[in-house]
This record gives sequence, structure tokens and C-alpha cells, in this order.
Amino acid sequence: MAHSPVFHAIAQHAATLAAARRVFVAYSGGLDSTALLHTVAKSYPNAIGLHANHGLHGDAKRWAQHCEEVCQGLDIAFESTELVIVDAGEGLEAAARTARYRWFEELLSEGDVLLMAHHQDDQAETLLLRLLRGAGPEGLSGMPVSRRLGSAALLRPLLGLPRAELKAYAEAHGLIWVDDPSNSDVRFDRNYLRQELMPLLAQRWPGYRATLSRAATQLRELNEYLPAPYLATVTGSLQDPGFQVNDLPDEPALAALSLRKWLRERSLTAPPSVRLLEFLRQLREGAGAQLCGAGWIIERYRDAVYVLPIFNEERPLEAPVRLGEWQPWPGMGHLKVVLKEGAEPLDLALKSRQGGERIEFASGQRKDLKTVFQELEVPPWWRDRLPLLALRSGPTEELLAVADLRYSPRAASLGVEVVRKGEEFPEK
Repeated sequence: MAHSPVFHAIAQHAATLAAARRVFVAYSGGLDSTALLHTVAKSYPNAIGLHANHGLHGDAKRWAQHCEEVCQGLDIAFESTELVIVDAGEGLEAAARTARYRWFEELLSEGDVLLMAHHQDDQAETLLLRLLRGAGPEGLSGMPVSRRLGSAALLRPLLGLPRAELKAYAEAHGLIWVDDPSNSDVRFDRNYLRQELMPLLAQRWPGYRATLSRAATQLRELNEYLPAPYLATVTGSLQDPGFQVNDLPDEPALAALSLRKWLRERSLTAPPSVRLLEFLRQLREGAGAQLCGAGWIIERYRDAVYVLPIFNEERPLEAPVRLGEWQPWPGMGHLKVVLKEGAEPLDLALKSRQGGERIEFASGQRKDLKTVFQELEVPPWWRDRLPLLALRSGPTEELLAVADLRYSPRAASLGVEVVRKGEEFPEK
């Protein structure tokens, strides 16, 4: 194995991998990721295989089981998930990619490294696809060997190798992989290039893979020097990531470049230039603006633009309170309602906004929730989803708290508190 080009390609990043807190391998079960996983597992026995089940094929669960068994055979850890694919008009492939990368970002932490098995053929296909779709200099720079992935790092150690090297490695070691029949469906653009166009290019220009990869690298180096201001990430009142509108350059072309880079940092694929430039025009005019991509939406609220959360569940209308216990609340992670020690039992309920609710302030004034949300800078997309803590007394209800953001004086006197955690399940 030590003489394999696959092994040497990974060994070039030994210092990065040795310093990583955890090493993950994106493992679909196909030929490419199987070769990568096998090589990494031999040198990094603490590696973790990650399998995203897109649920787009009847055998998807069987493939996930295959991946788990392979990881068990290599004596490495394995994690998988069943993704929820939301096609926002960019196509199923793009929506699946967005969901997959979002899961990676949620799972990985600072100091982690995720390895992906993209190779030279993938790079050539990506470059041609983007060229045919009218991409600019940034899009034509192809896939980088490494980049940030949320708070972690993404690494493509095989990007300089043709797929033939990966296949030779897999066959030499008797590896078994999954063949997804959809990869032969030429209705998909990438498959059409791979099945129909690339073989013709190889006949005329056998070295086209290396040539196109070199062109992508040169464009990437050029892009690094383009004067596109960095958009610092800010967070909204509910921790939605975003950026300040005033940080965008006045020049539309530079603003577009800055926005594309900001999206890429969050693993979000930028939409076509026409839509992106129209969005920037709307921002300059000061009106509300929204831009949709594959499985994501960014929208302006006040002086910033935010990535909207993905709500996979309907908002709950009402849920009984289990004092002192963590309770899931869609979109908000988990909540816990606690009372001060020695407090009398209360009849409490968690509810979504229905309309007409008001909360009391220390001054004795009662304000409607619309005013409260404006004061707290709660974006419109969260307002019907925030949990409201209500105290029941016979046929009437009194609003005690708006999530953990605002409490009434009555809540303070009763010793009621709402504790909130993120999407991960909290400790007991």
C-alpha cells in the first residue's frame, strides 16, 4: 500500500491529519470514497466514516447498511443520517448536496477535518459544467484542495489523482463498493459529461484532466488576489448567521464576489449571476430582499441579511410543561421550564403565537407581541415559532415569557425560568 499513489496523496497531508482533533471521511459507499476510507483507516484507526442517506433510491437503506458493515470490518467508527431533501428550484442534485454539507457542518467542530474523495476527473467535470452554465472566474476556479467547513476543515487529498488510480487501488485490495445506477442516467448533466463527452475528449486530448485541473488552480490563485472585501459573519437575536448590508461594496461586481465568497464559506452554492445581481440591487434600494438557492434562503431583516433556518416540522400549537425536563421544540432545540426551589405548583403550558397575546412589563404596561418582537429584533420568520410560556388560571391565561428572551414581572415573582439549548440533545 505504501507504494500506491492513493496512499502518497493522503500522506502529503499527514501533518494536518495528525494535528486534527477528529478525522472524518465522507463515505457514500461508492468506488472513490471506498478507496479513500480504506487508505485512511490503515493510517488513522480513530477515523470516523460519515454516510448521508439521501433516500433518493430504493436501495438507499441497504447502501447505508453496507457502509456500516465496511466500517466495522475496518474497525473504525461510523455515523449516518437520513437527510431531508428540499428542492428549492435548483434541482435535486444541488438540494441533496446542500443537505449533505449542512449535516457535515452541524456534526463537525473546531479542529475536526473532513476528508472527501473528489479526484481529478471530478475537477474536470466541475470546471466544464460551470463553464457551460456561464460561471465567472470564481466558479471556474473549481474545487479547492482545502477550505473551511463551518468551524471545521474540509480536505480533498485525492484531487490531483485521476479516477483510474482509485479504481486500480480498490481492485488491488479486493474492495467492494456500491454502484449507484443513477450515475448512468444521462438526463443529469454531470452524468452526460461523464458518459458521453469525457470519453471523446480523452480520445483527442488524453491529458485533458490534468490540463483542466491546472487551469482551475490558476484561476483560484487569481481569485485570491481579487479585491473583494470580506463579509464578517454576524448572528441575529435567534443566532441566525448573516452579514451587515453596509459591509457590501458599492460596486455591484465586487459586491457579488463578496457575497459568493460568503456563501461558499457556509457551503451554500451561489445561484446564477442574474438572480444574485437582482438581489443586490434590491438591497441597495433599501427594500426587503430575498435570495433562494438549493435548499437555502437568505433574507434581509433591518440592516443585515440572514440565512433562514430550515424548519422540517410543523410548529406545535401547544405542549404541556414537564417541569425540570428537557422538551424538544421544533426549530429551537430543547427547552426546560424550571421553578425556584419551594415554589407552588403551577398550571403551565408552552404555546405558539395565535394572535392577540400581550405581555406585562415592569411599568405595568402591557404590550402586544408584535411590539415586543420589534424591540427584541426577532425576525419575521421566527415570530410564529417562538415558544410562549403561559400560566393558566381557570378559563384565562397569562403570558409569562417569550422563550427565554422576555419575562413578565409575574414570572419573576413566581420564580419561573425558561432554559434553551441548541439542536443537539442536551445533557441530562
